[in-house]
Amino acid sequence: MSRSIRQIHLAAHFPGVNSTTVWTDPTAGSQIDFASFEHFAATAERGLFDYVFLAEGLRLREHKGRIHELDVLGRPNTLSILAAVAAITQHVGVVGTLNTTFNEPYELARQLATLDHLSGGRAGWNAVTSSDAFHGANFRRGGYLDHADRYERAREFAQLAKELWDSWPEDGVRADAATGVFLDDGVPARVRHRGAQFDVDALFDVPRSPQGRPVIVQAGDSADGRTFGAEHAEVIFSLHQEFEDAREFYDDVKGRLARYGRGEDSLKILPAATFAIGDTEKEARERSREIALQQVRPEVALTYVEQVWGRDLSGYDPDGPLPDVDPDTGSETARGWANRHAAVRARIAKLRELSEAEGLSIRELVIRLTAQHTFVGTPAHIAAEIDRYVQERATDGFTIVGHLTPHGLDEFAERVVPLLQERGSYRQSYEQGATLRDLLGLPAPQTARAQSAPALAAR
Repeated sequence: MSRSIRQIHLAAHFPGVNSTTVWTDPTAGSQIDFASFEHFAATAERGLFDYVFLAEGLRLREHKGRIHELDVLGRPNTLSILAAVAAITQHVGVVGTLNTTFNEPYELARQLATLDHLSGGRAGWNAVTSSDAFHGANFRRGGYLDHADRYERAREFAQLAKELWDSWPEDGVRADAATGVFLDDGVPARVRHRGAQFDVDALFDVPRSPQGRPVIVQAGDSADGRTFGAEHAEVIFSLHQEFEDAREFYDDVKGRLARYGRGEDSLKILPAATFAIGDTEKEARERSREIALQQVRPEVALTYVEQVWGRDLSGYDPDGPLPDVDPDTGSETARGWANRHAAVRARIAKLRELSEAEGLSIRELVIRLTAQHTFVGTPAHIAAEIDRYVQERATDGFTIVGHLTPHGLDEFAERVVPLLQERGSYRQSYEQGATLRDLLGLPAPQTARAQSAPALAAR
């Protein structure tokens, strides 16, 4: 008996705030002009993607007192963009990164529920934490949380958000003009939450949204991050791209679901995936090299090693060997890389070992570490590889990351997606009225109360 074909899920990552973006390319466009978001969303919808995904940072990165130009400057507000994108699309989901360290559960739950209503059930939330004082300096509370504390806050944040969303039943709004009854008695249920992080007594003011509650996405990879993902996430945006590494991560996280009363299909794992396409393998590899050189300019390579060494290395040749000096382990940048002097030195030792083993210059080493594309080859090769990952349960699909704003997705949608469809592992069309939860093949959400007992017992 033949195995059924597993369906591939694809998300589309909007470039513009990450190190993969090539803002210096002559064909690159604005990361703020709404026309860029409009084009990108239309391409994703034409390619039948599950959702478009916006990253967000709460502070511009700085290096030596200047804005770090590895990132494209300008990070517009995520929720504003997603609401606008939802208005000009019909099917594709809209997912944004929103922080659990510096937001408040009631307010964010309200904003996301509103977006889910406005989009007809297509909203998702990428829940992230922040661990550094650079972000914290922008907020009244200031400072930052220790690693364990930020995940404790994130877990309680997500649990409370779900309690708020679940406080309205599906049929909570009667709106009976004949009797004058708008809400049934006891609707919404009062949410009384007392925890280490939050103390809330609330009547949530947004009725239950079309898909029950927004889809929760997560990207943490530490032990705490994986636990949070298994307990609360419905999609994980991972960095595990190499096949065996991806399959190990997949098995580990999916294996944690049972302790929270969840099945395998209640969580999708969609690693980030970059690509370089060519008509031949040689052409694709040449294209990959060209993109990598654009992504890691000489000054970018030096910035990378300066942040590791914690000292000014501007006198070194980026096309020469690694610096022959010791790190400044007393500097803020070095402490940001690791809290212990030994960790900084161990990191540098590994970089030296890799550089010497492969004969890499500073720039080539940084390319090796940050600009290796996940899929390089002809459209047929890339489609076959994506299908292999999914059929052999290394992933449930991928979050596709282009290198250009806003056209980085175009070639993938035009040349790779049709080949996935020919394989029978990718949708031919959207189902009318499908929610994001439907597109991802996720079950209806359990209520927060139903989840809380096994979750607490597992801690």
